[in-house]
Amino acid sequence: MKKTLVSALTTALVVGAASTTFAAANPFSDVPADHWAYDAVSQLAADGVIEGYGDTTFRGNQNITRYEMAQMIAKAMAKTDVSAADKALIDKLAAEFSDELNNLGVRVSNLERNADMVKWNGQARYTYKSLRKENAAANGEGNGVKKRSNSDKLLFRLEPTAEVNSNWHVKARLDATTELSDDKGSDGNVKLQRVYAEGIYGNFQTQLGKFGFYTPEQGLVFDDEMSGANVTFGNNLKATIYAGRLDVSDDKGLYHKVYDEQKDPKHEHPLFNDDAANIQGITLQYASPASKWTGGAAYYHLNSDGFKGVTDTFNKNEAYTNGKNDEDNANIWSANLGYKFDKTNSLFAAYANNTTADNLDKAWQVIYNYKGAQAANKGTWGAYAAYRYLGTYTSIFGTEDAQVVGAKGWEVGANYAPFRNVLATAKYFNGKGIDSDRDVDTLWGRVQFFF
Repeated sequence: MKKTLVSALTTALVVGAASTTFAAANPFSDVPADHWAYDAVSQLAADGVIEGYGDTTFRGNQNITRYEMAQMIAKAMAKTDVSAADKALIDKLAAEFSDELNNLGVRVSNLERNADMVKWNGQARYTYKSLRKENAAANGEGNGVKKRSNSDKLLFRLEPTAEVNSNWHVKARLDATTELSDDKGSDGNVKLQRVYAEGIYGNFQTQLGKFGFYTPEQGLVFDDEMSGANVTFGNNLKATIYAGRLDVSDDKGLYHKVYDEQKDPKHEHPLFNDDAANIQGITLQYASPASKWTGGAAYYHLNSDGFKGVTDTFNKNEAYTNGKNDEDNANIWSANLGYKFDKTNSLFAAYANNTTADNLDKAWQVIYNYKGAQAANKGTWGAYAAYRYLGTYTSIFGTEDAQVVGAKGWEVGANYAPFRNVLATAKYFNGKGIDSDRDVDTLWGRVQFFF
């Protein structure tokens, strides 16, 4: 099952190199030494995704054939555990050498008629989180009591990918969890987190269904799933358009259920109870193998009753039937900028603002990264330091590992691959509530086993 179609393509290429099928696309023509593909493959080699000619070198001062370049790309495409940046490089290389790869695909489809068209990846992981918050003092003055809450969770995840044809795949994510503190799991239930069809045509890509929604601000605004569709097009400058629905039932601080305090003091009949938000968005993101800079901007519009009371000044004692506090939109703008000093050091910054919210409407973060562990490469490691300011009504659906939405402060972390396909990560956040100015800190750790 681990044998992928792309791996078979590489084998077939070696066996049938003299075929007239390849001659039609002239795969043996030289790729000039100053071609951008050299920089892209060199970067992939530095990241451990491919090994150049097989002797861990890449002869960047020599012309190579399109046949040799296709071999390297095929090897890179066979890797499943790669970073988003490396995946973007692989996609760009695959688009440039699509003729060679497509011709190889024709040969392999004839040779491997019975190849398994469904691949399974997954992971088992353990996550520990210890969150300490300072509560308000009894008299409203001075320091309050600091209480710590801990959680220990196990997760088992399966991610099947089924090939429909050379352009379309169907993908899914299945999760089952167990809370170790009370040994309670999901009562035998497996949750379908994602299921979508993905189509790729060169520089055009689309996803239809329920898919991962992780936007270019690196978890500042969205790190979630959404149901709907997206389309991505472009080369170095990519535009992505989103439209669909987003779950707000676990609302992370929204006034999800609102009651008329005068007519319904027992809170039996919520005035609004919307479990999902309509969402539309567009992102523009620039990244080039030839540039050390990355950057982009985005806009997201959300509509849900769950936002009422968040985007206006909220007073629970006023009935919504009086026509007050009836804003049900969120309009979030964001921008990000990154710079890679060399192969090991990089800096990233992002800013976002919910222009409809009255307070807690801004979020921003600055992150310094050093190296980075690669699960497939034993002994690799990385570390980072970040400062985060996470306004509740802008980072509503953002990442919540060590960082705490509604707080500001410093975060440090490190990751390490002690064995192949095993990754250990530790993070620590220390800060204060933006509104309350009360202390908050988090210890967060995770061990992942990939298969």
